[in-house]
Amino acid sequence: MIHWLNLHIDQVSLLWLLPILFMFHDFEEILTVESWGIKYGPKVKAALPPGKWNPYRSMLRMTTRNFAADVLFVYIVVVAATCTAVFFSFYWLYLAVLAVFLLHVFTHLGQSIILKIYTPGVVTAVLIALPYSSYAFYRLLKENTVSWVDVYWSLLMMALLAPPIVWGLVKSRQRRKPE
Repeated sequence: MIHWLNLHIDQVSLLWLLPILFMFHDFEEILTVESWGIKYGPKVKAALPPGKWNPYRSMLRMTTRNFAADVLFVYIVVVAATCTAVFFSFYWLYLAVLAVFLLHVFTHLGQSIILKIYTPGVVTAVLIALPYSSYAFYRLLKENTVSWVDVYWSLLMMALLAPPIVWGLVKSRQRRKPE
């Protein structure tokens, strides 16, 4: 299978698959997040330790429109990272976004396992995000497009950039009133 993929997907196409597959994954979330929050919000609240509810409140009251606005912001970052990789051969931002895409799979899986229910995005996380991001890292390293040093620096970049971005999204959600 990997040999077939290597023969039929050139590296530029591999890079552009990230924004495409990101949207397939996020479409699953966009289409299900509001109704899921209404249906399972009380179960999630009950599963959390006392005093840990506030950070999750805005996520479980998320409207489809507000979630789509968050996705648009993240999608702009994904496309910008892809453009820097494709047009300027600068891969650190792309690798950082790819790492988030890969690690995000495990948040979906963890949520589903802990709550023992379907959570928005878990299906495409397992069927799309996990195989694609794993393969993309493999291909980029195998073809020496990036090195392990690049991966290290991109992970450091991710560790520095992700917290303020997540904080900003959460604060933005808290300011928006559900419609």
